[in-house]
Amino acid sequence: MPQPIFLNGLNGSTGQALDDFQLTTEQLAKIAHQKRLSAEELREAKLRRAQDQRNKNHFGVGEGVDIADLAQAGWGVIFPASLPENQVAALKEALSPLLDLRREQAGRLYFEFIGQERGYRAGESKNDFLKRFGRGAGAANPESGVPFYLLIVGSPEEIPFSFQYQLDLQYGVGRIHFDRLEYYAMYAQSVVQAEKGEITRSKNVVFFGPSHDPATGFSSTSLVSPLAEKMTAKHPDWNVRLVEPAQATKSALSGLLGGAGTPALLFTASHGLGFSLNDTRLLPQTGALLCQDFTGYTGGRISEQYYFSADDIPSDADVAGTLAFFFACFGAGSPRADNFYRDMFGQEKVIAPYAFISRLPLKLLSHPRGGALGVYAHVDRAWGYSFLWGDDAAVADVETFRSMLSALMSGKPAGAATDYFGMRYGEISTALTEELDSTTSEHQDEFKIAWWWTSNHDARNYTFIGDPAVRLAVAK
Repeated sequence: MPQPIFLNGLNGSTGQALDDFQLTTEQLAKIAHQKRLSAEELREAKLRRAQDQRNKNHFGVGEGVDIADLAQAGWGVIFPASLPENQVAALKEALSPLLDLRREQAGRLYFEFIGQERGYRAGESKNDFLKRFGRGAGAANPESGVPFYLLIVGSPEEIPFSFQYQLDLQYGVGRIHFDRLEYYAMYAQSVVQAEKGEITRSKNVVFFGPSHDPATGFSSTSLVSPLAEKMTAKHPDWNVRLVEPAQATKSALSGLLGGAGTPALLFTASHGLGFSLNDTRLLPQTGALLCQDFTGYTGGRISEQYYFSADDIPSDADVAGTLAFFFACFGAGSPRADNFYRDMFGQEKVIAPYAFISRLPLKLLSHPRGGALGVYAHVDRAWGYSFLWGDDAAVADVETFRSMLSALMSGKPAGAATDYFGMRYGEISTALTEELDSTTSEHQDEFKIAWWWTSNHDARNYTFIGDPAVRLAVAK
């Protein structure tokens, strides 16, 4: 029997579900049969899975490379090839403290991908890009001219989210794109200060998750709480705090994102807000985090008093040196067109004037008093079935999240920590394809295919906003 699919997102313009149609396991199973991985995607997923099985300790780099040492793993920055020279020069000047630091750390393995010869060319896939530098699928080999850590500087219109997803399968990738040069400079300075120990935070990690409905109920009890418990046991040198759902209010979140309780690491799971195309809040507030203050689905516009957005970060906020993970729809950004609507109904549905990064992470990174080091979040929808497994969704498997957070708390760079999602994507992609190949749409376990498919997309769409070589700025 078809079952509804729960998303961690709501439409802030209507107070209802993100979609004007209800996704079910039956519909997703049909989409999965129609939208199989391409031969290239499947080949890379299988290569990634095989590599992980052979060498689980080295992630996406070749044997013998210390992923935590930029002198071995390398670092590079990618600009759109279409950017005029004067704009590139201005961006490099604004980012110069960061670029100078990474050049010093990476040495001969520091690279800049700029201009028509080396920059990202419009329409390129990851493989098209890598081929120009003599690289293909497989473990990253920094000595070949493409380092493991890669910072994309550009909007998702200039360098698509899809390119970042593909590249991130094997490399440690992050992205920044601000609308003012001074914001690049502020972020660069914050990273440098954190790296030099001029910005530090105590070893505090906070888990925050409201509960309004089945979707947030699942994420609260099956993701947030288990993670807090596991981190408490795994890292006794850290102060781990769990904010219970009843206390997961906007006021509480304000205290964790710039207030006195701001931790070194914050993990939230909540509804992320999308907005209708004609809503003036679409660009400034998409991806805002709905808090426990929200009392129910009464219909109509969701008031700003119920959610936390970029507008709620005050000028005196203290977010310098923090890292955050937002499990929420649109937490990292939005595509221009709704891919799921197209897959289901065969026509495009425009949901934004252009693809964009959500303002909340950008505001955190560019704060004038010192910016956050980075934000992990989701582009497009975030799915509950990404961590609920089994034909009754009774098994909560949070190992990927736990491993990523544990890597961060153990001092690994952000881009190395996200590699656990690359491992998960490789495994799920091959398993999904095997399941689809062994069944037809008429004879299938629709629930199994639906949760494999949503888990596959969920693992792919996690995005890091910030420099992928940053580490938690905690006192030694």
